[in-house]
Amino acid sequence: MTAATVEALARYQFKPGPFSSHALLLREFPRHGDGRRVLDIGCAGGYLSQILAQRGFSVTGIDLPGTAPPPGIHFVAADLDRGLPSLDGCFDFILCADVLEHLRDPVGLLRECRERLAPGGALIASLPNSGHAYFRWHVLMGRFPQHDRGLFDRTHVQFYTWHGWVRLLARAGFLIEALHCSGVPVGLALPKWQGSFWVRALERLSYESARVWKSLFAYQFIVRARAERLT
Repeated sequence: MTAATVEALARYQFKPGPFSSHALLLREFPRHGDGRRVLDIGCAGGYLSQILAQRGFSVTGIDLPGTAPPPGIHFVAADLDRGLPSLDGCFDFILCADVLEHLRDPVGLLRECRERLAPGGALIASLPNSGHAYFRWHVLMGRFPQHDRGLFDRTHVQFYTWHGWVRLLARAGFLIEALHCSGVPVGLALPKWQGSFWVRALERLSYESARVWKSLFAYQFIVRARAERLT
């Protein structure tokens, strides 16, 4: 793993807002894990893994070699562009938070995930929206910036709108059962004012706009999907 990749991993952090992708992802899990198995693919610092472990889930996290193993979970170092590493058994939940857009072959990895799901298990994922108004505006103006994170994260290699993500998941054998749309995490862009009335109001406005018009205003799509027969 390069120094640039290590630095990129360190930039990702938990999004605490009630309308953030991380809050919506966590809502898709039962409040009590009761020992059920979770595979957190691209777990980074383990901010979601550790919350799930505290709920009573048995969590296995995967991320690049050189990633500091998050405490409280079983960690496996692997380059996900080479597929899933060797794992024992199947999982009740597979979590793909902010990871598929970084992979050269997300369909191949998702097909491997499908084989690792226990009967009745669910894939839970967050997917960036390249049809968001902010993204469209930049492209319309002839710009394609490279940012440290967000929709123009310089480490993204996949760019999909809602219908593109639906087709990608279908190719891997997944059917979307539930969808939620996150708003823009304004507090991360304006950390000095995070938690202030105006930031909370803007985040609520972004979230409600996404509920009305997901293809234009959803910052990320949060989906729960089940495995179906591949065609």
